[in-house]
Amino acid sequence: MQPLHSSYKKHSNKLPIPVLGLALVLLINFASLTGSCTEQDRSSLLKFLRELSQDGGLAASWQDGTDCCKWDGITCNQDKTVTDVSLASRSLQGHISPSLNNLTGLLRLNLSHNLLSGALPQELVSSSSIIVIDVSFNSLNGGLNELPSSTPARPLQVLNISSAISPIIGHLEVLVVLDFSFNNLSGQIPQSIGNLTSLQVLHLSNNRLTGCFFFSLRSKHFITKNRSDNNGDVEAASFNSDSEHSLIMMTRGKGEEINLTFTDIVNATNNFDKKHIIGCGGYGLVYKAELPDGSKIAIKKLNSEMCLMGREFSAEVDALSMAQHANLVPFWGYCIQGNLRLLIYSFMENGSLDDWLHNRDDDASSFLDWPTRLKIAQGASRGLHYIHDVCKPHIVHRDIKSSNILLDKEFKSYVADFGLSRLVLPNKTHVTTELVGTLGYIPPEYGQAWVATLRGDMYSFGVVLLELLTGRRPVPILSTSEELVPWVHTMRSQGKQIEVLDPTLRGTGCEEQMLKVLESACSCVDRNPLKRPTIMEVVTCLDSIDADLKT
Repeated sequence: MQPLHSSYKKHSNKLPIPVLGLALVLLINFASLTGSCTEQDRSSLLKFLRELSQDGGLAASWQDGTDCCKWDGITCNQDKTVTDVSLASRSLQGHISPSLNNLTGLLRLNLSHNLLSGALPQELVSSSSIIVIDVSFNSLNGGLNELPSSTPARPLQVLNISSAISPIIGHLEVLVVLDFSFNNLSGQIPQSIGNLTSLQVLHLSNNRLTGCFFFSLRSKHFITKNRSDNNGDVEAASFNSDSEHSLIMMTRGKGEEINLTFTDIVNATNNFDKKHIIGCGGYGLVYKAELPDGSKIAIKKLNSEMCLMGREFSAEVDALSMAQHANLVPFWGYCIQGNLRLLIYSFMENGSLDDWLHNRDDDASSFLDWPTRLKIAQGASRGLHYIHDVCKPHIVHRDIKSSNILLDKEFKSYVADFGLSRLVLPNKTHVTTELVGTLGYIPPEYGQAWVATLRGDMYSFGVVLLELLTGRRPVPILSTSEELVPWVHTMRSQGKQIEVLDPTLRGTGCEEQMLKVLESACSCVDRNPLKRPTIMEVVTCLDSIDADLKT
């Protein structure tokens, strides 16, 4: 056997610096791969589990000695600290353990749609970290305990709770969303709710609450009506309320307040007479209403027989209360009256883009010259950019189409109809959902996986751009001709791009700009979602064309 030789003449108990550095890197990497949640987080979750009388099968995943970051319903950050406990609809029974407050990094707690009872622990509401608590649709029956008088403004921003409304709610000064809906609560509404100066959304619907409170309605503040059999009214000092039919409205820009009742709406539409119908959607009808002061509004009356009405109503209210932009349809407010659901918007004098391109008998599309069509595309793209990139959380619209692009008297465009929209939480790229949308606008990948993505919206918006360029419907009616997207691809492959353009637009000297938009539109409708541009890239493209036109 050959002796083992060393290159060092003299052995040393010290490693060379490069070797030591490499060992340190490997050690750090190994630690990050094998790290686990803290013992405090693990024991706190296990105590919560033990205090449940029915754990909904969590015990199979929540095992002592294992990494709780890998447990069902638990999310951790990079430091292996528990940030989210998401256990909605798990058939959980029992009490909510105060031990959850020992999760010092917990940001969001969702225990909604279970069978939990008792009170919501004071420790959770006064936590120094948590910003969202959703314990709605349970059987909680205890009120919140009093917070210490020295408690500063809490970080809690969202509280969705099935419990008695305690005056201590007024201590949560940075609360943004407060939801007590569908809990059969009774009694007086605490005056302290008026102290929630950061509140943007307040749901009190489907209860038996009485009383009034003083509340300064600003741009996004709104509240909801009680059940129709309520003997008292929920009333804000900034508007009037009928004893039978109150309609809670948002303010209309620049601090202007609205005084409106359900009776006003009935009178303005002649009890929702069909002569006032200006639109028809998958979930209801849209009516035009002229108020006594001469102003006009649009009212969407949701179909009470649709099983998804409640979801569509909530989605629209949530999206439009969070997202306010110059190119999103102005949302005034809503009304809940028994089984009736109404959504109220600004009236758009020029209807929808679909009306002008496809549904008028006076050759209306010929009145849409290229600068007007470009203006419409730019406005819609900016509205879509806002919900995709600026609004937090981001919003997937899921039903972008020409009939959901509304036009005011100056042909300024607005993205409308958020009834199918879904919120995209931070660090997520999609939401799992059912297959919905409108034929001709649905991305091809939606048929393979039931997920909604921002890239899916981009496909639909690409179809709208093609409609603007060609004047054609996405899917022909009573015709054997090819659908719009494959037809455009075929024509481009044959070098017939000019023939794709609407005949009323050809020969106007704007063909170069139109072909640039055509290229962007075709990128949007690429079958591969990863090859589609972001909405910001499309906005940049359209704005550059506007600059070209001005020069």
